[in-house]
Amino acid sequence: MQARFNIPKTAPGAHQAMLGLEKYLHDCGLEVALIHLIKLRASQINGCAYCLDMHWKDLRALGETEQRLYSLGAWRECPWYSERERAALAWTEALTLVANEHVSDEVYAQVRPHFSERELCDLSLAIATINAWNRLAIAARNLPGTYQVAPAIRGK
Repeated sequence: MQARFNIPKTAPGAHQAMLGLEKYLHDCGLEVALIHLIKLRASQINGCAYCLDMHWKDLRALGETEQRLYSLGAWRECPWYSERERAALAWTEALTLVANEHVSDEVYAQVRPHFSERELCDLSLAIATINAWNRLAIAARNLPGTYQVAPAIRGK
């Protein structure tokens, strides 16, 4: 597979805008590991190899266990995800698959007890952002395996 185009080089303003969203998410107060977990799940659904590689590496650098990473696609059947994580994963799937079925009241009722209104907005923004990154990476054919964990994540 060969990369098609380089977004940071070709559209630096757009890339900087996306990085601005990432900076906001980093500072919003949601758990960093939770953000990467939902990014990994959305990337699984979307089939984005580059982002799967990235968020798998980031989560491992944060100390996430391989057991939880290997079973993320079957999170409903696994006991090692917290109720807050389960709610976030359900919300992630609903927003990522919004074209199939709009976000139901049942999913909202599941997520709402675990997240404040602000946190739910931030979680929704994180999901929207990773879905945008997935689409950009797939369109550009970013090459998986090239991502290196950022020093800020490695240092935690």
